[in-house]
Amino acid sequence: MSVLRSGSPHRPARSLATVAGILLVLLSLLLGLPGTAGAAAAKRAPEPSHPGQDWAGSQIARHEGTAAGGAPPAASLASVEGVDVSSHNGNVAWSTLWNSGVRFAYVKATESTSYTNPYFAQQYNGSYNTGMIRGAYHFATPNTSSGAAQAKYFADHGGGWSKDGRTLPGALDMEYNPYGATCYGLSAAGLVNWMKDWFATYKARTGRDAVLYTSTSWWKQCTGNSAAFGAVNPLWIPRYGSSAGELPAGWGFHTIWQYTSSGPTVGDHNRFNGAIDRLRALANG
Repeated sequence: MSVLRSGSPHRPARSLATVAGILLVLLSLLLGLPGTAGAAAAKRAPEPSHPGQDWAGSQIARHEGTAAGGAPPAASLASVEGVDVSSHNGNVAWSTLWNSGVRFAYVKATESTSYTNPYFAQQYNGSYNTGMIRGAYHFATPNTSSGAAQAKYFADHGGGWSKDGRTLPGALDMEYNPYGATCYGLSAAGLVNWMKDWFATYKARTGRDAVLYTSTSWWKQCTGNSAAFGAVNPLWIPRYGSSAGELPAGWGFHTIWQYTSSGPTVGDHNRFNGAIDRLRALANG
């Protein structure tokens, strides 16, 4: 006759407890309980609440000021006049701008992964139909979603590229956070990695290296003056004065200079640093 040893009846209970513990761990991973990837996603900032008020330079003037009177600097012979617009400009008088000598335009397409410019078609197609070389840009909010997610959203909502000789590569607008912490609550390394993710994803989608819009002051403060992008990504720099001034680390020259936020017709005016044939070359890739 078999004899039950002390403790034998408790073994099944311990086995059931072990299995239950394993199942609980697996369930927590699936549901994203604290300590899992789901918790990291939950820490993301909310989607932008006033994206129509965020455009290339909207925070530059606020944080860095503007030149008195916004008088345009003297143009060199090897330069091309341009503008940038967003929904705050509404329907743009493109023929007026063309007649004043403007030959290229950047149009805000998206912000984060929730906003598209409601005036995008009028602005993007209107500038093209007038004869301008045009491109689209994305206002970055690195604390709301990943660089890859925002690059894909941009490419899917106006930020694509075609080799037609009149479409510029997309641009990434990196500037002061309109919603809180200047550097979006990220470290310098975190912001650099976010941008690397954005640029790599955009190039995979379009075949082009995107333009980077940023100011030297913001760049120094938020990226530690990283030199990671100067060899590849053309620089679009805002500075409202008599020159483009000091450039961020990594760039020996700027490609586009946003020189005023108070110009005629639309406010934001730019100069391409080169003749019209070089601007066409940038469009052609």
